[in-house]
Amino acid sequence: MSTERWIWAQGLSTTAENGTVLDAWFPEVNEGKAPAASVRPEPAAELSALATPDHRRSVTVDVVTVEIDLDAAPASTADAYLRLHALSHLIVSPNTLNLDGLFGVLPNVAWTTAGPVHPDDLTRIRPALMRAGIQVQSIDKFPRLLDYVTPHGVRIADASRVRLGAHLAPGTTVMHEGFVNFNAGTLGASMVEGRISQGVVVGDGSDIGGGASIMGTLSGGGNHRVSIGERTLLGANAGIGISLGDDCIVEAGLYVTAGSKIVLADEPVQANGARPVVKGAALSGSSGILIRRNSLTGAIEAVKRGGVGVTLNAALHA
Repeated sequence: MSTERWIWAQGLSTTAENGTVLDAWFPEVNEGKAPAASVRPEPAAELSALATPDHRRSVTVDVVTVEIDLDAAPASTADAYLRLHALSHLIVSPNTLNLDGLFGVLPNVAWTTAGPVHPDDLTRIRPALMRAGIQVQSIDKFPRLLDYVTPHGVRIADASRVRLGAHLAPGTTVMHEGFVNFNAGTLGASMVEGRISQGVVVGDGSDIGGGASIMGTLSGGGNHRVSIGERTLLGANAGIGISLGDDCIVEAGLYVTAGSKIVLADEPVQANGARPVVKGAALSGSSGILIRRNSLTGAIEAVKRGGVGVTLNAALHA
């Protein structure tokens, strides 16, 4: 295995009183294997200063050094967190590292404004948290991205809607109703006003309209990882379960799945007097198409379109 498929980092790990590791934070992620302990740099003073018990949350915080093989399955909570950090630091792209069994090594955590708390301890320590002005924001396996990583050149209107492990390229804007899951995100400057599900990647210059949805693979039994190319527009309240290439448009409010029956409106009429009809899967990954609903017949149609697709407002994505 070449060293390019290994990463390592020093950081802080939080452990509950019952021994459950709740999270790990890594300020920097390094490619390659970790140096031998005898030559490894000492943890930064800022890390060592934070490695103390926090009695308010019934946790201890320790300095940890973690080294992982990106092609092996996650082996621990700290291992899983380093993978999520690698995605959000843009060290690796979505779908290029092994995340098998990730949910099994990530515990449910009560996320507070002071850091993670074990859910079983929450009722007991809630009065102390309230006196300290500490609020509980959620109970989930994944924390908010912005509590761990500051992505360069990115705007995020609502921190609660972007999970750690999201991959956001510079120039990306995630508006208030936009959502980006872990192991998903953008490969260039993009506007995100809809939902980017796990495993989905969106190309440079594309726009995910308000309320739009992109199918992921976490539920429903599907295994196709949807991707969107460059300069493509997914209209407001639209949705897709197929991939789109470059310079495509899906009409607002239209949901296209692999099984959708789509009329090829540009093709010649057949002997039966109708134009060819294909399933959505046959168009998956195609570039330069407009998918719309015929307002008279209600049929979904695909037509070819020339030139480039959408052009984002440069001032919003500078």
